[in-house]
Amino acid sequence: MDKTTRQEVRSAATRRVLLDATISCLVEHGYGGTTGPAVAAKAGLSRGAQLHHFGTRDQMVVAAVEHLAQKRLESVRSQLEAMIPERATSLSRRAIRLLADALSGPLYAATLEMWVAARANAELREQLVPAETRVHEELYEICRRYVTEDPVAIQLTLDLLLGQGVSGMFDHERAQQSRRALDRWEQLLTEMATS
Repeated sequence: MDKTTRQEVRSAATRRVLLDATISCLVEHGYGGTTGPAVAAKAGLSRGAQLHHFGTRDQMVVAAVEHLAQKRLESVRSQLEAMIPERATSLSRRAIRLLADALSGPLYAATLEMWVAARANAELREQLVPAETRVHEELYEICRRYVTEDPVAIQLTLDLLLGQGVSGMFDHERAQQSRRALDRWEQLLTEMATS
């Protein structure tokens, strides 16, 4: 391996360590508590190494969230690919459940914090919008391929899943109600597909 290739491999490895440390900080401390020094310390790297890869906190946080979102969506897609011979209804239901799991939990909560912060932070918004657009396109494509081809039903599915992730954050009972709503939505999609 030549010197340039070794450097590229080391650089990519350092970047992955920083992305993982950023995700860990987001989950533990939220967006507000995820700072460059905190991430560098969590990664066991110098602040200079962190700044070399990500000039600003927002660049680092957006890259980390997009990286993890893409990994989670790849996992959803590969699990669905493994089920392709299944009936369309069970595949659609499984897709919705996998997406619901991907769009919930502590990281989703940290992502919501970023969205709210971006409302008043033009620099963060400028970086977040393209990343969120790419993630939304992936979500849309997964729904189109495995749930329904109806564009309105796809958007309703995504809105329901994103809202369920929010409502389940604070209240277990509300999370159960959201699950029942999701069950009913799956039934409606099945009815729409057969009519």
